[in-house]
Amino acid sequence: MPIERREQTMLLNFVLTSFFFLVSIRDGSARITSSFIRSEWPAVDLPLDHEAFAVPKGYNAPQQVHITQGDYDGKAVIISWVTPDEPGPSHVQYGTSESKFQTSLEGTVRNYTFHEYKSGYIHHCVLEGLEYKTKYYYRIGSGDSSREFWFETPPKVDPDASYKFGIIGDLGQTFNSLSTLEHYIQSGAETVLYVGDLSYADRYEYNDVGLRWDTWGRFVERSTAYHPWIWSAGNHEIEYMPYMREVVPFKNFLYRYTTPYLASNSSSPLWYAVRRASAHIIVLSSYSPFVKYTPQYMWLQEELKRVDREKTPWLIVLMHIPLYNSNGAHYMEGESMRSVFESWFIKYKVDVIFAGHVHAYERSYRFSNIDYNITSGNRYPLPDKSAPVYITVGDGGNQEGLAAKFLDPQPEYSAFREASYGHSTLEINNRTHAIYHWNRNDDGKKVPTDSFILHNQYWSIFHSIQTLEIEKGQRTEI
Repeated sequence: MPIERREQTMLLNFVLTSFFFLVSIRDGSARITSSFIRSEWPAVDLPLDHEAFAVPKGYNAPQQVHITQGDYDGKAVIISWVTPDEPGPSHVQYGTSESKFQTSLEGTVRNYTFHEYKSGYIHHCVLEGLEYKTKYYYRIGSGDSSREFWFETPPKVDPDASYKFGIIGDLGQTFNSLSTLEHYIQSGAETVLYVGDLSYADRYEYNDVGLRWDTWGRFVERSTAYHPWIWSAGNHEIEYMPYMREVVPFKNFLYRYTTPYLASNSSSPLWYAVRRASAHIIVLSSYSPFVKYTPQYMWLQEELKRVDREKTPWLIVLMHIPLYNSNGAHYMEGESMRSVFESWFIKYKVDVIFAGHVHAYERSYRFSNIDYNITSGNRYPLPDKSAPVYITVGDGGNQEGLAAKFLDPQPEYSAFREASYGHSTLEINNRTHAIYHWNRNDDGKKVPTDSFILHNQYWSIFHSIQTLEIEKGQRTEI
């Protein structure tokens, strides 16, 4: 055998051996239920006079500033803010040099009432045609009350673009929430994938509902004014309150937190998709109709066809209710959506699905239940290498407290679970590998607790080897 061919064979054997070793670690049966006992520390909302809710100085100064992606591919940003006293200017001045704003764009402004609460003036402005991987500085407001911030656009859509996401859910505005937010800011992540339940203002009544939306907007501004948050809605955003004559679902959320849904041909701001760096991110609404022939169902069917894994190898789905959950809290609530969409997630090789809702942390192995049959099929989920990893991060720190009662015994599909507060990061290295971390919020201290290497479902080692052999004219059957 020629030396060159022998070296290629040795390399192939090494790669395959490494692959099976990694798979045995990644998809093994070492299920863990953490014995860590988390104190509440305390699970109460911050008082209204807490510095985290401080109102910016100056008459009618912009507040509750937040940004999100404004188009399909990451070359636009939506900047939103509130002026409390009067509309004021609705334009954004921006540029690539600090305090030098070459461009000005006009946005929109509106307000609304909720029971007897009257909101401030809510502004949204879309900055389009931005350059990739560029730091922009922007100014909003006027005169001495104007405020300046910055953001950085993502790298261009490319299969090997590296990028770091943070994942947060069910945050609220408690002392625990404050620790979680501070830990995320320290993580070096560039964009938050938010899996629903923002302010928990619906736990209040009458004018306090709107008031707690305002405090939450100021609370998260230390991050949201600089890093895009990709929004999804949870049950605490529904706010169906007939006793207050408020029966329009998601009213507060939709006025305040806009999304680029039209860019992905969606008919609702509650479900949409964006591409960012090497990731295609799909946001679903757990509390909107999703069965066959509904608008969300039809949209997802078409959006999955649009995914190009040659350009965006990482396929990530966000939703609020987890499809797999072994906690007594909200057990089986995701079953209806699982039965509708799970086969699609496997067909299109979704890499990871993030959810919230359950106030605890849990990560799954790659399992599926698509073969379930009520009379003669499999009764339980089975290992499935084509299935996504399911991760529940509904542990931001809200006042409802922790979901501490896990089912016993731990199901086969559950890899790691802990009733605690925290946040996650997903650091994409290239088209084949990403590093995932979950960080426990331990009484104000950030404690790395769970981590693993996420292998891309499309650009797997087998796919890479086969492609290499085809290009060399030496197709190897694996």
